[in-house]
Amino acid sequence: MNIELPSLPDAQAALVWARQQIQSAQADIDPSSVQHILATLLHSPRASLLAHPETPLSESIGKEFSRQVLRLIRGEPLAYLTGEREFYGLPFYVTVDTLIPRPETELLVEQARKHVASGLHVTRIIDVGTGSGCIAVSLAYHIPSAFVVASDISGSGLKVARRNAIRHQLSERVCFVQMDLLSAISGSFDLICANLPYIPTETLRQLDVARHEPWRALDGGPNGLRWIKTLLEQAASRLARHGILLMEIEESEGPAACNLAQNIFPQSEIRIQTDWAGRDRLLEVVV
Repeated sequence: MNIELPSLPDAQAALVWARQQIQSAQADIDPSSVQHILATLLHSPRASLLAHPETPLSESIGKEFSRQVLRLIRGEPLAYLTGEREFYGLPFYVTVDTLIPRPETELLVEQARKHVASGLHVTRIIDVGTGSGCIAVSLAYHIPSAFVVASDISGSGLKVARRNAIRHQLSERVCFVQMDLLSAISGSFDLICANLPYIPTETLRQLDVARHEPWRALDGGPNGLRWIKTLLEQAASRLARHGILLMEIEESEGPAACNLAQNIFPQSEIRIQTDWAGRDRLLEVVV
C-alpha cells in the first residue's frame, strides 16, 4: 500500500484521515483503535483527546500516526503498535517477542485467587511459559504472600516480563528463569500455572494470529497437547501437598487434557473450568 503520508496539523484532521483510509480499505477496525494509537503517541488519555480535537500534532507524531494506521489496516495487532495491553486491570508492555494477553486468560488468575480466598496457603508459585509476565505479575500483585518464579524458554520474552515486574514494583517478589518448562528447577510449588502453546499445528497454519504473534508460543504440536502433556509429567514431582495446577487449554481439548491429567495424577481431583462464553478453557488439578 503505497500512500504518501499526509500533513496532519491536529488530532481532528488525523482521525478524519484515518477514518477515510479505513473506509477505503474496507477494513473492519473499531474507531477506538486509531484513537488509542494517537492517544498513546501523545501520551494523553483517549478521553482528553476526544474532548480536545484541536490538539496540535508535531510533524513527527503526524507521520508516525499515519504509518501506524496503515500497519493496523494491514492487520498488525493494535497491542504491538502501541506496545501495551491491559490484563486483569493492569497495563502490560508487549512486543513481537511475546503473545498478546487475552481476556480469557484472566480466568486463570481469577481461579487462583478463588483458591487462596477459600483457604489455600500459597507461598511459592511458578508461571511456566510466562511470555509478557502478565500471569506471574498479576498473581504477585493480588497474592502478596507469594513469591513467584516466572519461566520461559525465550530470553527476549523474559526481558519484557522483567520490565512488567519493575513497572508494577514487584521485581523483589517475581524472579525470572530461562528454561524449557520445569526442566531446570527443583523444589515444590503450591501453585503451578501455565498458558502454554496449545493450538494444533495444522489449525494454526490457517489462523491470522500466526502471521504476527510468535509461532513458538502458539504451536501445540499435532494434537495441541505436546507441551501440556510434558508439563503435567514434570509437575507430578513438583506440586506441593495440597497444591494446585492451573493450565489454559484450547476449547476442544478438555476431555483429552482430563484423560492425560488423570493418568498422571490418579489420586487427584481433576476439573475443567469454562470461560465466560461457556467454552472449556482451564485444566485444574488439585492434589
